[in-house]
Amino acid sequence: MADAIQNNHPVRFAVVGVGQISQQAFIPGLSRIEDAELAALVTSSPEKAEALGQEFGVATYSYEEYPALLESGDIDAVYVATPVFRHREFAEPALKAGIHTLLEKPMATSVEDCQAITDAAKQSGATLMVAYRLHQEPATVEMIEKVRDQQVIGDPRFFTATFSQDITEENHRGHSGFWGGPIPDMGTYPQNMVRNLFHDEPVEVYAKGVRTPGREFNFDDTVAVTLTFPGERVAQFTISYASESAEQFTVAGTKGEISAQPCFGFGPGVGIEYTLTQEGSSESFAHDPVEQFGGQTQYFVDCLRRGEAPEPDGEEGMLDVRVNEAILKSLETGRPVTLEPYQRERTVTSEQVRRVTPADEPEDDELVDQVPQNG
Repeated sequence: MADAIQNNHPVRFAVVGVGQISQQAFIPGLSRIEDAELAALVTSSPEKAEALGQEFGVATYSYEEYPALLESGDIDAVYVATPVFRHREFAEPALKAGIHTLLEKPMATSVEDCQAITDAAKQSGATLMVAYRLHQEPATVEMIEKVRDQQVIGDPRFFTATFSQDITEENHRGHSGFWGGPIPDMGTYPQNMVRNLFHDEPVEVYAKGVRTPGREFNFDDTVAVTLTFPGERVAQFTISYASESAEQFTVAGTKGEISAQPCFGFGPGVGIEYTLTQEGSSESFAHDPVEQFGGQTQYFVDCLRRGEAPEPDGEEGMLDVRVNEAILKSLETGRPVTLEPYQRERTVTSEQVRRVTPADEPEDDELVDQVPQNG
């Protein structure tokens, strides 16, 4: 780990990749953090550079100018939110330069790239965190601790989930291939949730994909996945880019179940809710909305101030990517894919929860040089 950042100035962030998630979620969330600030924007779009640079009063850089930014001394950290296939391209040199890196999920397009990014952090001592915003969200962490530590449903035996949106094909997610499609983009949420609820890693992956008639995605737009875990436990989830928005999960065990809805989304009006059922008696828990992007950024900044390693690190990111790789292989071969057993030592805990007041988000028509993902 790098030495703790001193408190003599706010943590200065450069946002790398200024698409919808950066404009609509990260930058507004960053504005809620008192000891952090936006210092630079890195984009391939001259329109974004001109309009957003003026709006926020910060320097702008093209992708080609990125090395100069890393050497400038003007930033302490980067938030990398480019398309996934470019994550290593921007995260690895930042970390090698000693710049702390908050990297959007999925971490990369291969386990090999995840390892290279993690190695860069280890070599320089810079801090790497993968942006699992739900790892700082109160209701999510509460459910994980109740199942994993308090064993409120006994031995968790199975998990089911759905997560879908109607994505426009014109958005970059609609034509970037598998690594821009529903499994890395949305499947990461249920698979990360069940990995943490079960506190274990899958040993077999099987996937079946279909393409919705009349749609023009260049990948399977709807995918059903089955994960088998040690102890004869199973998880199943369905992800879609071509249906009405839906999100829910159920985890059932030998003594009860938890069902959550909504459970994966974010926004100023989104509060995660769940119901715990034990011996036929149910109790519901509703949490107020929190600023999820601001909360994850506050946790990252707190870790930088303390010189501590964040929990959702390169290992956590890699473990989801190895599942994504296996899903892709299963879709290509039509066969189950075996994974080596693995046990992650670090766990999500309530100490990393951050309750930040939600920020206002720009409407889709206010975004600069961006095709909104939902049309």
